[in-house]
Amino acid sequence: MTKPIRNTALCLLFSSVAIFPATAQVKPPSDADIKGRLEKFVEGKKKAAGVAVGLIDEKGSRVLAAGKRDLTGASAVDGETIFEIGSITKAFTGILLQDMADHGELKLEDPIGKFLPASVKTPSRNGKEITLLDLATQSSGLPRLPDNMSPLKLLSSNPYEDYGPEQMYTFLSSYKLTRDIGAKYEYSNVGVGLLGHILSLKAGTNYEALVINRICRPLKMDSTRITLTPALKERLAPGHNASGKAVENWDFQAMAGAGAIRSSINDMLKFLAANMGVEKTPITAAMAKSQQPRRDADAGRRIGLAWHINPDGAVWHNGGTGGYRSFLGFNKKSGRGVVVLANSAGAEADGLGLSILGPARTHAIAKVEPIVFDQYVGAYKLAPGAILTVTRDGDRFLAQLTGQQKIEFFPESETDFFCKIVDAQLTFHKDASGKVTHLVLHQNGADQKAPKQ
Repeated sequence: MTKPIRNTALCLLFSSVAIFPATAQVKPPSDADIKGRLEKFVEGKKKAAGVAVGLIDEKGSRVLAAGKRDLTGASAVDGETIFEIGSITKAFTGILLQDMADHGELKLEDPIGKFLPASVKTPSRNGKEITLLDLATQSSGLPRLPDNMSPLKLLSSNPYEDYGPEQMYTFLSSYKLTRDIGAKYEYSNVGVGLLGHILSLKAGTNYEALVINRICRPLKMDSTRITLTPALKERLAPGHNASGKAVENWDFQAMAGAGAIRSSINDMLKFLAANMGVEKTPITAAMAKSQQPRRDADAGRRIGLAWHINPDGAVWHNGGTGGYRSFLGFNKKSGRGVVVLANSAGAEADGLGLSILGPARTHAIAKVEPIVFDQYVGAYKLAPGAILTVTRDGDRFLAQLTGQQKIEFFPESETDFFCKIVDAQLTFHKDASGKVTHLVLHQNGADQKAPKQ
């Protein structure tokens, strides 16, 4: 499972021309472009056995794929190939929560202790209890992983297989929250895993059955399961680590709701279409509600029920297990959605998916006097060893990352600038006195704050 896209997912800023076409106007890549990238990705890195992409836009839905299921030259990857989707499972869990709320089975604001055995002492702080909504919006105050998971187990090839409900209950009963509930976003596998467990208890079934009954059957997703039948196992693409070595599949107990689902591109296209509202289903309304912003996250993002929501309206989640990487995202404004599944931990599914998703809006040059640019001139620290230097050359406004060429940016306003050759934007921020304090780089769906030096 992965956390939201990290700052390192900026693809070295402007060197991302390998992802975004260097054209005068940034547009989503064509099918031929995507296919070419997939083939180069598989052939060039020799670490990704196979990768498949599902795409929805004004042309309809389709599948593009490259590579084999494993490096020995097995069957080619296609729309029916089964992959682990990792933390995209969390989006399923958020939809299940909304669906159960819509049916009056629970309330988003219910405290988690309402559904757990009486013997479990749930964490609280300053008189406030963790709610189901807190778990779904990653703001419960629970850590990324429970502190009673063995460090050796975390480093193993199948880290979650032995972590059952009793271990989770022990963790909850002893854990002391270090911050107020709802005060801060913090990605938590144990939090969403706990949510899936609670929903299963409330429904009187297990997590897989809940997913099948409430999501898979209404959407006719017959290849989306946790426990694979012999027929599905025949279509499973073995996972590979970043070095290209075949690795074990991951198994889950109590934390299934955080990352246990396996699926195919064809099935995930059905899930994508339903979430975009392209296909009307019995759970379309619940899906739409699950995408509504509920809490602030970081760097301008907001959080729905497990979904990440970018400032431009793009809704997404990524995922990763020991041998797989995945990405699913869509933007209803542009009518474009994409899902990427790869059976390699070395696959850059996030960058690929975001580049295919493309920009959600166009940019128009505003009339700004060049003298305004002077206040922004200087050096901004993006990361250790990565300085973004902003300069003015007459009426041209330029930015240069350490070790890269200067690139021109154009004003949309007196504080917002965009680039024409890559999908990157800069927003400058000032303090109360009007002094420029930092900029925020928006690229590849990520937002990177860079203080002025």
